[in-house]
Amino acid sequence: MNRFFNRLASLIANKAGSWQAFVIALAFIVMWGVSGPMFDFSTQWQLWVNSGTTIVTFLMVFLIQNEQNRNDEVLQDKLDYLVKALGKHSEEYEEFEE
Repeated sequence: MNRFFNRLASLIANKAGSWQAFVIALAFIVMWGVSGPMFDFSTQWQLWVNSGTTIVTFLMVFLIQNEQNRNDEVLQDKLDYLVKALGKHSEEYEEFEE
């Protein structure tokens, strides 16, 4: 299940960060704004966009955090590798610093 979620989170995060996703989101906002006069800018009309953005934001927080956690793990692994590699040559660096 964890692997499935990681793959799904990566896919959605990559797609959500694309220019196409921005254009789609912008189109929805424009359609919502244009439809305002048809609904007399009612509270129901406002509720639709507020509910939609709240749901999307809530879900995206978890997906972005998952992506960030995995990126942090990869970065930490790379830093650990560099520290170990440099540790083997620490005598050379100590001599250089003096």
